[in-house]
Amino acid sequence: MRVTVVIPPQPVVTWAEAKEHLRLDSDDEKVIVEAMIAAATEHLDGPSGYLGRALGLQTLEMFLPSFGVMSIAFPVLPAVDVVSVEYVDGNGETAILEAEDFELSGSLLRPTWPRSWPSAQWHGCDGEPVRIRYRAGYAVNPDADPVVSNIPAPIRAAILLMVGDLYRNRATVAVSNTYAVPMSTTVAALLQPYRVYR
Repeated sequence: MRVTVVIPPQPVVTWAEAKEHLRLDSDDEKVIVEAMIAAATEHLDGPSGYLGRALGLQTLEMFLPSFGVMSIAFPVLPAVDVVSVEYVDGNGETAILEAEDFELSGSLLRPTWPRSWPSAQWHGCDGEPVRIRYRAGYAVNPDADPVVSNIPAPIRAAILLMVGDLYRNRATVAVSNTYAVPMSTTVAALLQPYRVYR
């Protein structure tokens, strides 16, 4: 299984929140602080992030070798809705399932009763004949414009602490012969309950 980001999320922590957290008096460092917010968020967010979950609302695409027997578990949560389900049929053509053919139940996608998944073929699709596009992330209303983020308070606090660490320590630290910016124990403790291990 492979998961890619189709539409990335908007920042989940604002410049105003970071400015207040860092106790800055002016907007002189807005660009650099916003870059730090983006770096901290990207480190945690999405399919390749430390948490293994979607923070801001984003559109993801999952590629599978087959539908399997029944339920398909979404690897990056929380799942909000399914945009499309496509597969390569027996004729080697791309087919699209209708919305009434499947249902989302928490983190699981399954065919609606009494339907079953169709047979997906590997005709010229590099072993990934099933493609599921879905939206994931924490949002008050995923269809609002703009989307209002609703990430858990511990994750938001961890991002602000990470931004504070980056702001105050503008260089890496030496650990033996390697260089790294260590994650504080407070940040690690805040994030631990939300981390998805694979």
